[in-house]
Amino acid sequence: MDNWITQLRKGLLEYLTLNILNQHETYGYEIIQMLNTFVGMQVTESTVYPILARLNKEGFARIRKASSPDGPPRRYYSLTPKGKVRVVQMNQYWDQLNLTIQQIRSQS
Repeated sequence: MDNWITQLRKGLLEYLTLNILNQHETYGYEIIQMLNTFVGMQVTESTVYPILARLNKEGFARIRKASSPDGPPRRYYSLTPKGKVRVVQMNQYWDQLNLTIQQIRSQS
């Protein structure tokens, strides 16, 4: 069961990160804090920052550096136009997938 949960979470974390960035520009630690408020979504920096780096590399997110009152400059992430299209597509697929899952579960 643990392996199944791990694999499911890997895919979900990119999806959830894109949806968080779709709401507003934010920095990595804030994403971690947001995800950690939800049951089953506890994450660390070593999980979220590679996702953000990959999203930036693939052109779905951009980075803006800004000074921070609490220490070194922060890297703020936001969606690019390509990222906004991607999150819409992923949400549409998720909605259809969720409907399919519910239909299958109701037949049991």
